[in-house]
Amino acid sequence: MAAIFNWINDQILGMKWLFEIVRLLVEDVFNLSLDTQVGNSIHFFIYDSIKIFILLSILIFFISYIQSYFPPERTSRILGKIKGIKGNILGALFGTITPFCSCSSIPIFIGFTRAGLPVGVTFSFLISSPLVDLASVLILMSFFGYKIAIAYVVVGIVLAVIGGTLIDKLGMEKYVESYVYDGKSNGVEISFDMTVRERINFSLEQVKDIFIRVWKYVLIGVFIGALIHNWIPVNVIQTILGNEAYSVLIATVVGIPMYADIFGTIPIAEALFAKGIGVGTVLSFMMAVTALSLPSLILLSKVVKKRLIYVFTGIVSVGIIIIGYLFNLVIF
Repeated sequence: MAAIFNWINDQILGMKWLFEIVRLLVEDVFNLSLDTQVGNSIHFFIYDSIKIFILLSILIFFISYIQSYFPPERTSRILGKIKGIKGNILGALFGTITPFCSCSSIPIFIGFTRAGLPVGVTFSFLISSPLVDLASVLILMSFFGYKIAIAYVVVGIVLAVIGGTLIDKLGMEKYVESYVYDGKSNGVEISFDMTVRERINFSLEQVKDIFIRVWKYVLIGVFIGALIHNWIPVNVIQTILGNEAYSVLIATVVGIPMYADIFGTIPIAEALFAKGIGVGTVLSFMMAVTALSLPSLILLSKVVKKRLIYVFTGIVSVGIIIIGYLFNLVIF
């Protein structure tokens, strides 16, 4: 059983077969050794880019196919029957099966709010949707192993539940712009009675749409990861992020102005992790980029008032920082 699991982890998730193909390409076609910085950087960029795009396309297709059975109206009816923290838990869990970045989650957030869901439940969804999804879990597992991947999912869901619950308890629904409550839901155009062909077409469209949205951020992330991995000296990175007293704070603050899907942050996180940066610091950076990116906050400001944005940002930032320091205390 262990041998089967290791084979799946190495060949399917880790794609060692792809690693060897790219190695042959770099060494035989480009005539570069992987022992050199240039050769290793080119190999890192090509291998990680193809690997992420393959996993992303396959996983998003299957996740979207499952999602086609849960249009926003149906989800609203399910969640609307459950009050309190149970609703927040379901909202957070539903966010894990919707492969959206923080900006593309906003229209679904509007649809849920118009459908009458409590604002706390919609914010639980809004936090978890860009932060955690099934595709990212498998990609994280292929890079960091199952322990870190599972732990990331757990803390991401917990953060979404706590964040949504606090927003609900603080009575922040009055800070949602009034027009959001007007009109009909403008959620994803899917229905329960779709045919198999329609579900396949929907899934392919989701793959295409998400691919178009994230491909450049993936390439930018891989490029930065290659630079960190091969060109920035270990002592420089450790000087900036190696101080456990401040590293999580710095990683969180640096991550917020950036905008990338989680798939674009994973290569950077992989490179930082390889340089000996604490796993809590790495995860704090990933969470800040995906859940609190500046473009998504600007977009969110169009649907909620400033006070709610401040509360949302404050809760999520504090949660990310706490999670980062806790993870740095744990040895996996």
